[in-house]
Amino acid sequence: MGRPAWIWAYEGYDPEQERLREALCTLGNGYFATRGAAPETHAAETHYPGTYVAGCYNRLVSSVQGRDVENEDMVNLPNWLPLRYRLRPAKAPPGPWLHPDHPYLVEHRQWLDLRGGTLSRRSVYEDDLGRRLTVEQDRLVHMGDPHLAALHTVFTAEGWEGELEVVAAIDGDVRNRGVARYRELADRHLTGWETGTEHGSTVWLRCRTVESDIQVALAARTVAACGPGADGGEHPAEPEQQPRAVQQNLLLPLGPGSPAVVDKTVALYTSRDPAIGSPLRAAVLAVDRAPAYPALLASHHRAWADLWQQARLEVPGEPGRILRLHLFHVLQTLSPHTAELDVGVPARGLHGEAYRGHVFWDELFVLPFLNLHLPEVSRGLLDYRHRRLPAACRAARAAGRAGAMFPWQSADEGREETQQVHLNPRSGRWLPDHSHLQHHVGSAVAYNVWQYCQATGDTDYLYGNGAETLLQVARFWADRAEWDESLGRYRIRGVVGPDEYHDGYPGAERPGLDDNTYTNVTAAWVLSRAGELCRDLPGSRCGQLFEQIGLDPGELSRWDDIAHRLYVPWHRGVVSQFAGYGELAELDWAGYRARYGDIRRLDRILEAEGDTVNRYQASKQADVLMLGYLFSPRELAALFRGLGHELDDATWHSTVDYYAARTSHGSTLSSLVHAWVLARVNRDDAWTYAEEALTGDVADVQGGTTEEGIHLGAMAGTLDLVQRGLTGLDTRDDALWLSPASLPQLSKFRVRLRFRRHWDVDLRLRAEQLRIAVPDSGRPGVRVRLDGRTYVVEPGTSRWLDLPEDA
Repeated sequence: MGRPAWIWAYEGYDPEQERLREALCTLGNGYFATRGAAPETHAAETHYPGTYVAGCYNRLVSSVQGRDVENEDMVNLPNWLPLRYRLRPAKAPPGPWLHPDHPYLVEHRQWLDLRGGTLSRRSVYEDDLGRRLTVEQDRLVHMGDPHLAALHTVFTAEGWEGELEVVAAIDGDVRNRGVARYRELADRHLTGWETGTEHGSTVWLRCRTVESDIQVALAARTVAACGPGADGGEHPAEPEQQPRAVQQNLLLPLGPGSPAVVDKTVALYTSRDPAIGSPLRAAVLAVDRAPAYPALLASHHRAWADLWQQARLEVPGEPGRILRLHLFHVLQTLSPHTAELDVGVPARGLHGEAYRGHVFWDELFVLPFLNLHLPEVSRGLLDYRHRRLPAACRAARAAGRAGAMFPWQSADEGREETQQVHLNPRSGRWLPDHSHLQHHVGSAVAYNVWQYCQATGDTDYLYGNGAETLLQVARFWADRAEWDESLGRYRIRGVVGPDEYHDGYPGAERPGLDDNTYTNVTAAWVLSRAGELCRDLPGSRCGQLFEQIGLDPGELSRWDDIAHRLYVPWHRGVVSQFAGYGELAELDWAGYRARYGDIRRLDRILEAEGDTVNRYQASKQADVLMLGYLFSPRELAALFRGLGHELDDATWHSTVDYYAARTSHGSTLSSLVHAWVLARVNRDDAWTYAEEALTGDVADVQGGTTEEGIHLGAMAGTLDLVQRGLTGLDTRDDALWLSPASLPQLSKFRVRLRFRRHWDVDLRLRAEQLRIAVPDSGRPGVRVRLDGRTYVVEPGTSRWLDLPEDA
């Protein structure tokens, strides 16, 4: 793997690693993305080309174990990559079509230029007679014009002359086949294919999704030039139409010192796009108007340069190189173009088909970073949730509840898209899926609203759509809470917490757990913030909002009562994950690790043995400890105090140690949260988890999951670990609150923030000091709170602050 700071490279060709590399070499622009598959290949066990437009879903019905199961998937759209080639030496029959799996391949290297947003490859083929062909190729998905993409390929001959046959195509005969465990399910999402040609050098394909009826159109312009310096004149392509594909065929003269250049420019539109009439007409016009490749590349580089200016995070060494890759993929999934779309945060990016492209709670790990760099993108993602607030309210009413019940898995319409059954690959059995009981997703939505408004000072949003969302989530929790006279407390029963391994009590007929601490504490937080917001709302807006959602002012006193009397279970001096957790059996961790090695997916292992994690004190991921991710130690102690409990440092440290020893880390988010929490509790162990969070996708530590799509929340979370976790950065009361807790391995870094009215606040950590610089903007200075003291950094100045000794 290459080491330059802005290059992510792979040397040689490894078929077993190809799908992983395809995911990590995905290019995108927030509107659409294409996996880093070789254009010479098609979908197979080794390769999986995939192109995905944000928010483009389709619903199909499958038959599983004798019953119909409905799933909505992000659709794999027609493949624009295909570019095949073969040698036609003079006075010799044509050679085979060449591709990376062919035995003629003798050299191969591919690399991502993170600064410029391009994927490059250099492959050398040599046949049995010593005839060599060098293929150098650059690829881009344009960051400036979100509908354009391009391939630039240079062919060089050595030891032969003749012709090179090239076929450039758009392949519409694609399915969703990127996740092995979904392959028994319906996967044909496209229908109604049509193909055609325009102006000789342009071909097009259009189709539509089967159920959602989204029209999709792609157009491609392929031009070639040959001769010394590839300026020997253009060679026209001959179009050829097929039922589900369209291609352009070229025969190019080739010989030593006379390379051939083939440029393929593509446009992609759907009927969801604004300000167009026909997607097909828009695609053809876009290709016609697109400049030649050099100019297209230059404008693409300029767009990326602007974007890197807005999202700067500088960390030295190998951690910094990986963090730069993480930031690259976050920006490719959620760019400024995303702000204009009606889309949420896909948990696996636009990089593959795992989780069906659904939206979970991952914005909880993504938005805190975006808030301080691209707040307009954060607001667009919050708007996705607000537009689906009516669906969440309908879901609550259907469950006999008030307020809004957001789905655990959301897609196009905002209804619950969590699968009814899931496959255990170890046992081959389809099992009931109860993860839709993770109602804590509503608290995540409310938390994101509050955090965005605190970071940006956007009171228009807070008093408008944000208030409506927050109050409806609060109403749901108030209605969900049941009074228990014997405890003198409110309880929330029948839920699943972040630890998805526990979805019920051993032997219980009904799924769900009682009093999940994370759920209850975050519900208390939502109720408190909602009450606070109602008190702060301007009078006219308050009355308007109460009337709009049918809120009785008398409900507020009940909210306050519940917020202070929700039940939090304890056992053996630590906070319980849920009521009864301490009564479960202890797992033989050493025995299972000795037997299986990797036990991250402990649920699958036990189910295959005829057992269940529900019987044991064994968690998939951080659950109780998630509270330490959301809230600073001071905030968390105050929350527990408000609920009638003292959570001092010693008790919290004991709780952290207790669950750290009982977690299998079956989610990439788990190591991230443990690193965040342990940075303030046990720094020696914190780096172990931080390192796993950094390498989670690049090393595929979950064993074959990254090839199905990157873990966007974990990638963004590592960026935020540096930005907020190690600085203790909190944005509230119109100030930057800092409480550093640096790790030796990440003790030097620099980040530039967009905080409220200031667009370029420079934060630099070095040795035992923190430097804050504020650009000369003509605005008031930035207030900073550190170690109990308040500082004001005036515009056009910088200030070094000494860190507390325990930082």
